[in-house]
Amino acid sequence: MDTYEGLARTVQINNENCLLNYDDSLEHVGTGRSAFVFRIKSTMKAMKVYFPAFSHIAKEEAEIYGQLQDIVYYPSVYASGTNFIVIDYIEGDTLFDCLVQGTVVKSTHIVEIDRALSLATARGLNPSDIHLRNIFITTENKIKIIDVARFRQKKNCRQWGNLKRAYRQVYCKRLFPKRIPAALLSTVAWLYKKDWIPSYRI
Repeated sequence: MDTYEGLARTVQINNENCLLNYDDSLEHVGTGRSAFVFRIKSTMKAMKVYFPAFSHIAKEEAEIYGQLQDIVYYPSVYASGTNFIVIDYIEGDTLFDCLVQGTVVKSTHIVEIDRALSLATARGLNPSDIHLRNIFITTENKIKIIDVARFRQKKNCRQWGNLKRAYRQVYCKRLFPKRIPAALLSTVAWLYKKDWIPSYRI
C-alpha cells in the first residue's frame, strides 16, 4: 500500500465491530473499546482504526497527540484520517501485563506517570481514563501513555489517583502477591466501573 489512507481502507469491520480483513502489511496487535490496533510491519509505527460508530474520535485523538507531540511520555502522531491515526509503536508491557506476569512496578514508575500527566495538564488538557492497559513500561524501562482521546473532557477523573492509592496501600505491602490472574484484574476493573468498589476522594 502506498499511503496510510490506503492501508486503513483495507481494514474491514462489520456492524458488530468484528474484524473481517486487513492488508498483509498490518499485524493485529490489540483491540480496544473503540478501535483495532495494528503494527505496520517492518516499521515502528502503529495504526489505530476506529469502529464505524467511533470514527469521529480519530480527529480528536490526533489533535490531542499533536498537543503532546514533544513530551517523551506520549507517542508521536504521524498521520490521521477519517477513521484512523498513525502513532509510534511501543515495545513493552502495559501495567496490566506487568501485574499478570509478576513484573514489579516500581515507585519510580509511579513518579514518572505522575510527571507525564502533570505535563499534559500544563498543556491545558485534563488527563482522564488512565488505567492499567494504557500505561506502558517500555523495553527501555521508560513510561509511555496511550489512548488520550478523553484528555479534553471536563469532569474530574479520579481513576489514576485511586490506582496510585491502591499501589501504595495494597500493592507495596510485602506479602501482597505481585502476580495476579488476568481474570481477577479484569473483574476488579469491571466492578470499579460499576461503582461497586468504593473510590477514594482525592
